[in-house]
This record gives sequence, C-alpha cells and structure tokens, in this order.
Amino acid sequence: MNYSSIFSSIYSQIDHLSNRGELATYIPELGNVSPNKFGVSLLSISGEEYSFGDFDERFSIQSIAKVLALVLAYASENEKLWKRVGVEPSGTAFNSLVQLEYDMGIPRNPFINAGAIVISDILISQLKNPKADFIAFVRSLSGNNSIDYCERIAKSEKNSGYRNAALVNLMKSFGNIENEVNVVLDFYFNLCSIQMSCSELTQTFLFLANKGINPNNNERILSLSKTKRVNAVMQLCGFYDEAGEFSFKVGLPGKSGVGGGIIAILPNQYCIGVWSPKLNRKGNSYKGMKFLELFTTKTETSIF
Repeated sequence: MNYSSIFSSIYSQIDHLSNRGELATYIPELGNVSPNKFGVSLLSISGEEYSFGDFDERFSIQSIAKVLALVLAYASENEKLWKRVGVEPSGTAFNSLVQLEYDMGIPRNPFINAGAIVISDILISQLKNPKADFIAFVRSLSGNNSIDYCERIAKSEKNSGYRNAALVNLMKSFGNIENEVNVVLDFYFNLCSIQMSCSELTQTFLFLANKGINPNNNERILSLSKTKRVNAVMQLCGFYDEAGEFSFKVGLPGKSGVGGGIIAILPNQYCIGVWSPKLNRKGNSYKGMKFLELFTTKTETSIF
C-alpha cells in the first residue's frame, strides 16, 4: 500500500479545515509551540517506514508516556497492579477529583492523571533509581539514547500542577500512595515531559503491534497476554473521555497527549504516530483525530 501518497492526500483534505482547537496553555511551555505543525509516521512490524510533514521534530509526548510507565510496572507487578488502579473508561475529565473521591482513591484507569500517578508511585517503589531507570527503559525500546526528559517542561508542569497535587494527596489520604507525595509528583511531571518525534514514537511502541516483542532486537517486553491487555486499555481509555469516539471513528488502540501527539496500533501490522498541537475540547489533537479517522477509512484497516 502506498502510504506516502495516502498521507499526502489526507493531509490536503484536513489542511482545508479551519485549524480548530487550542494549545494546552495551562502548561505554559506547551503554549510556545507553533500551532501549525503537523507530522505523521507509520512503521510496519517488517520495518517499512512512511512519513510526512514534521515527522522528525520532537515534541512533548505528555500522557503518551503513561503507556510506557504502565508497561514497565505491569511487567513486574503482574495482576496485583489492578488492585490499585482500574481498567474502565473514566467518563469524566482526565483530572477529575469528584470521581476519585467517589471511588475511594482508586483511579478508573492508568491513563487519567490519577491513574498515572499511582503507576508512578509503583515504579518509585520498584526501581532503584526511578527516573534514570525509567528513561533507560524508554531508550531501550526506541533504540535511541538521546531521548530524555525536558527539564523546562517538567518545571512548567510543576509550577502549574495544583490539581495533580490535589489528586495525589487525596489518594494518599485513602492509602493508595506509598511514597512521599513530592517524590511521586516529581517523577510524574518528568514522565510527562519526555520529548519524541513521530518517527521515534513508532519505533518505541512497535512492540505493542508485535505481540510484545521488540522487532529491533527480538527482546520480549511483555507476555502475549499482557500485551493484549495493555492494547485493550488503550482502546478503552486512551483518549480521556473521548475514547468511545476514537474507537467509533478510528478503530485502533491508541493514546493521546496534550502536546498534540497520538500513537495508534494495528496489532500484527503497524504503529502510527501523528502530531498536531492544537487540541479539541476533550484534550485530544483536533487534526490528529481527523487524520486517523480518514486514514483507517481510506486504508480499510482497523481492529473491527
């Protein structure tokens, strides 16, 4: 399939749309990105790569990194992990306090802020040098040792992260946070500050399209069963309270971030990354969502 031609054709369609949405200015550093950037990259499990636009420019992947944190925690924590965080769609905003109190400190899923904070707490307990060990894991998946946290973005998140501080303290009051809240928040803010390009994202996430095996070195990252479950959580919960809409229109497991990135997976075939910084009202990339909807329709590829 000529993906390069398809990318160009779809972009010409969405480029005529008014560039709706807003930058995530509530994290000040994310408001400094050029709003008209657009990139896409597709990598097949056989190693074929197709790219378009600003595919090699790094951006803040934000909540996309939560999938990688889940993978690392799940690999060693096994099924007891699900006693501390659920697998259900949230149905409310990704930083909701109301739902968290109602559920007595157990987040609905690992991809809303509260859930990723619990995963951060688990990793801090598991890892000898949490931040160094986690970024080493990301680099091993990507095959790229230059991928790193962004101190500037992490600081910006910390300076505006009052609601996240409220979430972690509320969960601490329910006994679902084991470590010091400041340590957990520091790990979480750094987790969300990681920068990658669309091309680097597809390299990093390709193991989830390949039954849990990294095709670059044949290393098993997750068991087949755990890979299936991570993909299922992405399908159900990867787009905040717009996950149903993404499943309905796109039909792939995926995860978005408020930096404007989206990663999506077609098991046994490919991984695709899209970046367009302006977000819709639900916190997902406006053009990225439109692009992937048209892409799976045109190529007739989805899990359904």
